Amino acid sequence: MIRTSNIIKSIDWVTVVLYVILVFIGWINIYAAVYNEKHSSILDFSQKYGIQLIWIIAAFVIAFIIFLIDSNFFEYFSWPIYIVMILLLISVFIFGKETNGQKAWFEIGAFKLQPSEFMKFATNLALAKLISTYNFKISNFKNFLSILAIFVIPSILILLQNDTGSALVYLAFVFMLYREGLTPFVLFLALISIILFIAALLVDKFIILQVLLYVSPIIFYILHPRFKTLIYGVTLFLVTFGILYLINILYFKYNIYYIVFSSIILYSTFVIIYSQKKKIAHATIIILFVLFSSGFTFTVDYIFNNVLEKHQQDRINELLGIKSDPLGTGYNVNQSKIAIGSGGFSGKGFLQGTQTKYNFVPEQSTDFIFCTVGEEHGFVGSFIVIVLFTALFLRVVYVSERQRTNFSRIYGYGVASLLFFHFVVNIGMTIGLAPVIGIPLPFFSYGGSSLWSFTILLFIFLRLDSNRFEKLA
Repeated sequence: MIRTSNIIKSIDWVTVVLYVILVFIGWINIYAAVYNEKHSSILDFSQKYGIQLIWIIAAFVIAFIIFLIDSNFFEYFSWPIYIVMILLLISVFIFGKETNGQKAWFEIGAFKLQPSEFMKFATNLALAKLISTYNFKISNFKNFLSILAIFVIPSILILLQNDTGSALVYLAFVFMLYREGLTPFVLFLALISIILFIAALLVDKFIILQVLLYVSPIIFYILHPRFKTLIYGVTLFLVTFGILYLINILYFKYNIYYIVFSSIILYSTFVIIYSQKKKIAHATIIILFVLFSSGFTFTVDYIFNNVLEKHQQDRINELLGIKSDPLGTGYNVNQSKIAIGSGGFSGKGFLQGTQTKYNFVPEQSTDFIFCTVGEEHGFVGSFIVIVLFTALFLRVVYVSERQRTNFSRIYGYGVASLLFFHFVVNIGMTIGLAPVIGIPLPFFSYGGSSLWSFTILLFIFLRLDSNRFEKLA
């Protein structure tokens, strides 16, 4: 029998207050973004801000209901919830309504629901359930594959709905996995992959290969300061490259890239065999890193031209400055930056924004809601919003660390990771530091699905946290 202490006393009210403040500020900015003199009442339910108020009230009701549910329910039914959400994602292909090229919505009259938003908290529950299993180790390869399957399956289904932004959100779970023991090498590889992807689009691949070849022996020498070994290794590569280059000139006349890549493979094979025989630490890892990086560099063009959609290519080109289309692909971001920049230090004042009032910024109440804050409230308002979000993230992390069960702690870090990813990418989009992938700003952006899903995500964790005071009688 379980004796439950007063739930009201056990709630983490700091997190709740931060949530309510962010929701309220978001609602006010939605009102400011779509305000017009014909519909000036903030309680006009024919306008977006009126509809958002209904969704906010419903979100508060959902939060209240979550606290009425036994906290053990969420752990015991993690897998059923996950499976139900997967089935909903699949059913969208049959019963869903296509909106803006994305078949990701259920539509019943004027009411629309996006299952991919709710899949986030379900995936978080499933991951927490799996990783909290007794004696579960992320370092085990089979376990790692199981983790990948949990968030890769919904990612693929969402990609098939043509919603790349929502699919990329699942990368946020890497931060949670890192807290639970994922090797930092995975994060390092992810960072290197991003750097190489960008570099391969901006500079000649031969230069990238040269940098890799110069850096790898330097790293090896730092780890093992054997000057003779370093000289022997560099000499071996130069000799290998020289012989292949000479043969190419005389007989084959292949592209120089193939010669360099062939030299790297032959040289790497020799080094791996030699280092294993002589038991030279780190050599194999460094060589495999060079091979991976070189191979990935040559696949970037294929990925960019054949995997990414045309509009995604255009957005990346715009972000990196490869192309400039201020009236087309770059219009949203340019107008957003103009709006934020025009706000200056203290802003133009509430309801005084011109970029937003005259609809210069598309999606100004959803994906680009932050530009309304920047224009009307300036640097001061933007800073306050960022501080509030940061306080929420830090509070969630703090509360996660005080949990008495692995399940609650893991789920808490998943909450922090998802919210942080949305926050960074959404604001990055509005100021031109991230490609436009169409994900909402938590608790701010207009939309019932996103507000309800983030509310469920957060308040399940708060209910789990309140359980720390429950004891067996």
